[in-house]
Amino acid sequence: MPPETSPGIWRNWAGNQQSVPARVVSPRTAEEVAAEVRRAAEDGLTVRMPGTGHSFTGAALTEGVQLSPRELTAVRSIDTATGLVTAEAGLPLWRLNQVLEEHGLALANMGDIQEQTIAGASQTGTHGTGRDHAGLASQIAGLEMVLADGETVTCSRAERPELFDAARVGMGALGVVTAITWQTVPAFLLRAQEEPMAWDEVLSRLDELEAENEHFEFYWFPHSEGCLTKRNNRVDGPREPLPGFKAWMDDEFLSNQVFGVAQRVTKRFPGAIQAVNGVSAKLLGARTYTDTSYKVFTSSRSVLFKEQEYAIPREHLETALREIRAAFDRHGWKISFPIEIRVLPAEDAWLSMAQGRRTAFIAVHVYNRNEHSAYFEGVEQILTALGGRPHWGKMHTRDASYLETAYPFFGDFAKLRDELDPDRRFRNDYLRQVLGD
Repeated sequence: MPPETSPGIWRNWAGNQQSVPARVVSPRTAEEVAAEVRRAAEDGLTVRMPGTGHSFTGAALTEGVQLSPRELTAVRSIDTATGLVTAEAGLPLWRLNQVLEEHGLALANMGDIQEQTIAGASQTGTHGTGRDHAGLASQIAGLEMVLADGETVTCSRAERPELFDAARVGMGALGVVTAITWQTVPAFLLRAQEEPMAWDEVLSRLDELEAENEHFEFYWFPHSEGCLTKRNNRVDGPREPLPGFKAWMDDEFLSNQVFGVAQRVTKRFPGAIQAVNGVSAKLLGARTYTDTSYKVFTSSRSVLFKEQEYAIPREHLETALREIRAAFDRHGWKISFPIEIRVLPAEDAWLSMAQGRRTAFIAVHVYNRNEHSAYFEGVEQILTALGGRPHWGKMHTRDASYLETAYPFFGDFAKLRDELDPDRRFRNDYLRQVLGD
């Protein structure tokens, strides 16, 4: 039998979600996962396997059986000729990146955090930004899963392709993912160019900045004209990372320690937000460096926050940003966190936020101790009017009745779920909200 621990309160990273499972089990193999799913069925309990809790929604919560992935971290196989790498679900992204680097391989694109488990990140649609390279779902070549009846199956584009297209971003609704096969690429270096830029210039050059860079994103600091642009492009070398002190000063001291102090100050004195945002936009100045790809894609995040992110058709991005900025004046919002904007090519996973269309992502944040409702709901109203799709792992209020209009394959996903999990072994309150029943 796998290790079992006494149930306690499980909380996510941001501290805004919690649950108390009936029991917590740490399976060591896919076979032990299957046994626990069958045991849960005998006991009439639901089953969920959380990752590291980086979702802001209740996607990982359960009052039934919580399967801890901490023992499912093996890298099963690495084929440097084909780039196919199979790893177990609980392996954190940071460790996968290290292993890939050791074998001269890399993920083609990543989000900006690498603390998640590979299953948790992919199941909720983690994406990053890219002109040519899409998110994690598009880099998956195969899945191993345990279904509701306890059967362990595999799927890929050639084997059970419908399950593959549905389960790559499946929120654990179709089964427990126990291993993922990644289609990696040869390791590469990225040249990072980070530059402050004024709001009007960024918006006037959106098409140019996206077209000329493999990975482009920017942050707007509300109540100011300041934006921070980030352009990452492949280069042959040499590797020229930031000097140690410069890296610590920018990425740890300013972006985490000083930024954390600023959040605490502005929570107590909201009137200081405009001045603080203006200073923040200037402090994060221009810099250029070249480093291993994942070290450029990802960064440290120690300031706790709450987040909402929506994916809209790329052609609506400028309209959306101008409407959001106007809403600040209309509603009097006082927000101390920057707004993050990224882009991605169309993806084919059924519930990818970029499914079937070139996509722009707009992410809004607040300090985790601050009230978020009015701000998030106001932005959500703007973005849903433009056909927005909420990030599955980030806060939103949309339900199945809306989401079935936003996703062309929503009905296909629901039908497959009915076939594979008619008793809703993997259901929780969040899945009831976004998928119905």
